Amino acid sequence: DVDASMTDQENKEQLSELRLGLPKGRMKEGVFKLLSEAGINVVVSTRGYRPKISMDNVTVKLLKPQNILEMLDAGTRDVGFAGYDWVENLGVDVVEVLDTGLDPVRVVVAAPDKDLLRKAKEEKKHLVVASEYEKITKDWIKANGLDAQFVRAFGATESFPPEDADVIVDNTATGSTLEANNLHILEVVARSSTRLFASKQAWADPGKRKRIEELSMLISSVLKGRKHCAVEFNVTSEKIDEVIDKAPCLRAPTVAKLYNGSGFAVKVVIPRDVVASTLPMLKSLGGVTDIVVSDVQQIVM
Repeated sequence: DVDASMTDQENKEQLSELRLGLPKGRMKEGVFKLLSEAGINVVVSTRGYRPKISMDNVTVKLLKPQNILEMLDAGTRDVGFAGYDWVENLGVDVVEVLDTGLDPVRVVVAAPDKDLLRKAKEEKKHLVVASEYEKITKDWIKANGLDAQFVRAFGATESFPPEDADVIVDNTATGSTLEANNLHILEVVARSSTRLFASKQAWADPGKRKRIEELSMLISSVLKGRKHCAVEFNVTSEKIDEVIDKAPCLRAPTVAKLYNGSGFAVKVVIPRDVVASTLPMLKSLGGVTDIVVSDVQQIVM
């Protein structure tokens, strides 16, 4: 037992240290839930910024996504979660490891007047453009050849028009906040979601890269699991070949003989969005009974 304990300790010491940045704000809940479902527990104290994590040789800091990206760029963090919109806006040089697809948003140009851009170009009107996204906004102004002044917003960008800005550049998930403030989407300039990024330095380090790829694999397995269901059912011997031929499956079904020899037990993993069509199809073939559908926690291909 002592030798085994020493071996575990030595293995932990051999693991490359990983400095992880976890996001505050709207991304936090989704990322923490994702990690939890991957078997990684994160415990945050009431006012603390350094959570405890159930991964050996990993130190964690709770930060704004923008700061995570800046620290990855500077090399003071190895890996972290942030939105792709801020990669574009900050112009940081980082490695995108995994797109979780969480918190999908569009970065849009919006204004009270649907014809604002046409009028501004024809009448050579000076515009005031408000946004939190300085680089994205200035690039858009330049690309459209507009005479415009950038005004930095620090939240509630949709409240600027019409008195304090002619147009805004902001992110939106559904467009409902813009609509509630009488703003029309004129153009989509970028699309974003919560993604896992690594620093160039960590990605070039074999030990750190291995750990980052393992973290990515665990997260990816949860994302795949969420999109699939396990379907189990019994089928008679007479129908087994026809059912196996027509049942959808990731690779090949698991088939076992029933105890009483009256048929087979079959298990398949299928995309969640085909469950509603698969169950009636199975029943229509005849000989299929006792169908059970269950969630899949993780899938590692």
